[in-house]
Amino acid sequence: MKPIYFFLPLVCAFAIFSFRIYSTPIPNQPQFDENTLGQIAKGKLVYQKYNCQSCHQIYGLGGYLGPDLTNCMKEGRNGELLIKTLTQVGTTQMPSFPISESEMENLIAFFKALDQTGNSDPRHFIVSSNGMIAEHE
Repeated sequence: MKPIYFFLPLVCAFAIFSFRIYSTPIPNQPQFDENTLGQIAKGKLVYQKYNCQSCHQIYGLGGYLGPDLTNCMKEGRNGELLIKTLTQVGTTQMPSFPISESEMENLIAFFKALDQTGNSDPRHFIVSSNGMIAEHE
């Protein structure tokens, strides 16, 4: 059997698959204006500056000591109040951070944008009163 008979169908399948993937629009992506995008980018830098990813996750990636923050701004969770309070006061597991008002606004904008762009890890976790998480068994 000639190698071309094996190679040609693979190249065609790859081309069709690539065209289909890249021509399909991404559904329900939020649109942000330039000012908001700048604030979101600054919020991500605040998240990195205080090394939040060492304890918290975004989209299931990061540390496991604290909860996943991807959807911390969902309605009914008082996300903004919790973020402001916990970062300024701290808990037994989480230290307080000297975050300025402008840094806090940028961090909140970052979390609000995250909340609109996706969901965190689909597994369900049990969150204890001290902020620790445990997986359902």
